[in-house]
Amino acid sequence: MKSCMELNSMGSSCSWWQSLFSSSNVHCFKRLQQYAIQAKVKVMRSSSQENKALASLKEMEKVIGYKFKKKDLLQQAFTHPSYQGAESYERLEYVGDSILNFLISKQQFFMYPNLPPGSLTALRAANVDTEKLARVAVKYNFHKYLRHENPMLSKQIRVFTSALEKYPFHSFGLIDAPKTLADIVESTIGAIYVDSNSSIDTTWEVAKVLLEPMITPEMLQHNPVRKLNELCHKKKLKIRFRDKWSKQGVYEVFIDNQLKGRGEYKAKKEIALNRAAEDACNNILNSVNAKSNVTESEE
Repeated sequence: MKSCMELNSMGSSCSWWQSLFSSSNVHCFKRLQQYAIQAKVKVMRSSSQENKALASLKEMEKVIGYKFKKKDLLQQAFTHPSYQGAESYERLEYVGDSILNFLISKQQFFMYPNLPPGSLTALRAANVDTEKLARVAVKYNFHKYLRHENPMLSKQIRVFTSALEKYPFHSFGLIDAPKTLADIVESTIGAIYVDSNSSIDTTWEVAKVLLEPMITPEMLQHNPVRKLNELCHKKKLKIRFRDKWSKQGVYEVFIDNQLKGRGEYKAKKEIALNRAAEDACNNILNSVNAKSNVTESEE
């Protein structure tokens, strides 16, 4: 017969095995198994994301036309502040903004020796403004490589891209260009400048290709509001704006107390104002042309 001690030992051993396979412990084991599977999936996803990131970097280098020595600079140049866990493009954008203004100033100074400073300033502004640079970003699909976690930004980019069909070159204030698109062009130029050991020549070789076609003095247009003011001054017309933007997203323009222009854009007041001014300009010119045609026919 087995001793009491042996029986007790067997009993305790049995109860240990029973407790080990109790429903609560089995549940814990299953959870541990799930965690292990999830961890493995995360590692696989991380590896897949890294491979995609590397492929994207190579694609971007081909698009930009410059091979980076420090790949992290290029990745940073396309990282929006909303993207968690990585340094954003803001510092590179700061550098790129300054470098781009200098490069355009230098180019225009030598290209247009007879152009006065005021005209040079307006010409430079047109070639580096938000809309111009945002168009560059869309042309080269920069937005497809942008890392961000802002759903509204994707919608803004889609709206802007579709609006380009109506204004294929430059709207001069009639469409709303997402600043982020302009930012990533500037941050890219900043990244090239830093990566090339602050080489102005190398940076310009890339930037001048991206910025083509450049706006020339012959192509330069005034802001619609300024254009309307100049037209009314020349024609001795009285101009009045009615601000209905806060409630309706609308601006109206009255010329000699007659409604001549209307502009609507609820997302941004300046765009609504510019559209109203542009509409008024077109109506005034159409009216002047119509009168001229009547006069000629009577003669």
